[in-house]
Amino acid sequence: MKDEQGRQVVGRIRWRRFALLAVPGCAATAALGIALAQGAIAASFAVSGQQFKVSADRLTGGGFAQYGNIDTNARNDLLPVATVGIRTATIDSLCQSVVTSLPVLGDVSLNLTAGTGDTSVKAENLFLDATQLEGNASFRNIEIGRDASTLDKGPEGAQGMQDAFSQQADDFSITDLKQVAWAANAGTFKLSGLKMKITKGKTECF
Repeated sequence: MKDEQGRQVVGRIRWRRFALLAVPGCAATAALGIALAQGAIAASFAVSGQQFKVSADRLTGGGFAQYGNIDTNARNDLLPVATVGIRTATIDSLCQSVVTSLPVLGDVSLNLTAGTGDTSVKAENLFLDATQLEGNASFRNIEIGRDASTLDKGPEGAQGMQDAFSQQADDFSITDLKQVAWAANAGTFKLSGLKMKITKGKTECF
């Protein structure tokens, strides 16, 4: 490959052009891809090729923000998500599951539970990149339709693209939470009563 001056170019990817070609016909996703390539949206790590499920009896928190985002995997595929940022979170009866299909063995499930006793799971500066979320939610002092680049109630860095839709609230509560996600990360994550189990077959949180 040669550049405009005829010089040989090796190992360089034109991210803007890649993002535009990767999602033809979908302007909103392409715009997010360009922003990711330019560093306007910082992906913290390449996600795996598997989504996982999370459920909880109750999730409460302070400092809530939600906005559109894009994750990438090791193949540089663009994966649209709704990022939820939470300053402080308390989770009761947390369940996390992921199913992997392996040669010969077939489906194998990894299940993790915590916070099922008297002590809840605690997290700070929690980010969840979700593709599906269900539950019964309530918010205090919610702002819906705020410019995503001006969010200021969530964790540090919980902001999206300029002119993009977002919402935020002082605090919130979600019961009977069911979520499908590509990624989660937190500044601190305290899992009381942690249990992990691997079983053959499909055993999921919901």
